[in-house]
Amino acid sequence: MALDKPYLDVPGTTIFDAEQSRKGYWLNQFCMTLMKAQNREVFKSNERAYLDQWPMSEEQKQAVLDRDLNRCISLGGNIYFLAKIGATDGKSFQQMAGSMTGMTEEEYRDMMIKGGRSVQGNRVVGEDGDAQAHRQPQGQHSPQGAH
Repeated sequence: MALDKPYLDVPGTTIFDAEQSRKGYWLNQFCMTLMKAQNREVFKSNERAYLDQWPMSEEQKQAVLDRDLNRCISLGGNIYFLAKIGATDGKSFQQMAGSMTGMTEEEYRDMMIKGGRSVQGNRVVGEDGDAQAHRQPQGQHSPQGAH
């Protein structure tokens, strides 16, 4: 019996639940290896070869190669693990988050300082707020819970 997941109706949001954790297990394990400098060097020297050591799906590997963090999340990546990729590339978390929202780092910072996105039009999937998938880079893919 499937669990009731009312949180799937949160626009622009993928909840990292047990299902996402299972789907992204190897992707997240790969990310954790980037905590060691030697592994970061090996990864950067031949990213494809390093990724091919992991039993990830081809789609997950391509998302990493493309640095498409929104896609990685939809494929089971956890942002706290994916941050290791950004750090490997010399990116701050703020830079990563900005790129994931289609904003510049400065636009993202300013939005967060002002309290984040408005709830107006963003309470459930299908409204017309600025966090809705059709207004976000992740709208290019089938986000979890899309109707």
